[in-house]
Amino acid sequence: MRLRYLADEAGDGLCRVAYAIPRRTGGAVVRNRLRRRLRAAVDQVAADMAPGAYLISPDATAIDMDFNELIDSLRKSVRAAGASREDTT
Repeated sequence: MRLRYLADEAGDGLCRVAYAIPRRTGGAVVRNRLRRRLRAAVDQVAADMAPGAYLISPDATAIDMDFNELIDSLRKSVRAAGASREDTT
């Protein structure tokens, strides 16, 4: 999973999240299911995410991950991008 992060310069304290799921991942049903699962994972991780803009790009392996693996992968991506609340304070 790739994650791009742009820090919040405006100071409004919001996390804005967008998803880029390529067509090679699967058909529309598969991509929409993955998008819904990612939204639920972001809800679980949101408290750890620093304010800013996020672009989440999963690869095809995210389809087969169970939900806990998806959350762990997202947390690792947030930390790797330097977007964890601990990293920005």
